[in-house]
Amino acid sequence: MKTSRIAVGSARRPKVNAVREAVDLFARFLSDRRNCEVVGYAVESGVSHTPRSREELMRGARQRAEALQRQLFKESIEAEFFVGVEGGLDVVTDNGIQRVFLQSWAYVSDGGRGHFGCSGNIELPTALAERVLFCGVELAQAIDEFAGTVGIRDGQGAWGVLSRNLISRQDSFRAAVVAAFAPFYNAAMYRAGVSAAAG
Repeated sequence: MKTSRIAVGSARRPKVNAVREAVDLFARFLSDRRNCEVVGYAVESGVSHTPRSREELMRGARQRAEALQRQLFKESIEAEFFVGVEGGLDVVTDNGIQRVFLQSWAYVSDGGRGHFGCSGNIELPTALAERVLFCGVELAQAIDEFAGTVGIRDGQGAWGVLSRNLISRQDSFRAAVVAAFAPFYNAAMYRAGVSAAAG
C-alpha cells in the first residue's frame, strides 16, 4: 500500500499530533491513500507571534504551508499534502463591547489548490486580552503568567486553561484541520456543489 506523506509546517507537538489525529479520522476517505505518514517541519509563518485578526491567522496558516512546500521542494522531499496551522486572536465589536476570541486556523494544499478550516472560538478574559493586545506580550507568555505555570502552549494550551481542559489546544487544531481537509476527503460533495451552482 502506498504511503502518503502529509507535511506539517510546525514541529510543535500539539500541532503535529492534531494533524495526526485528524488524518486518522478521514484517511479512509482519501481513496486508496490509507497509509498516511504525518511529519512536522519547522517553518516560519511570516506573521506575528500572536496574530491579532482572522485575516492574519489565515495568512499565517497559508504562508506556513507555502513555505513548507518551497522548503521540501529544495530538499527533494515529496509530500502529498502541505498543512499550515496557526493560532491567535480575532477581535470583534459586539454591541459596543470589544471581545477577543482565541481561534485556530488550518490551511491545506495539495501543491495546486488549497483550502482553509477553522476551529470554534473561546473568549479571552479581559485581563488576558489586554495583556496581549495592549502590553504586547505574546499569548504563550501571557497564559503562563495568567495560569501561574510554564510551557502551557506545548501542552493543554490557552484553550485548555480557559475551558478547564474540556477543549485542548490540540483539540482545537484538530477541528481546524478536519475542516480544511474536507474538500479533499469529501471531494464528490464539493464537486457536486460547484456543479449545482453552475447549473
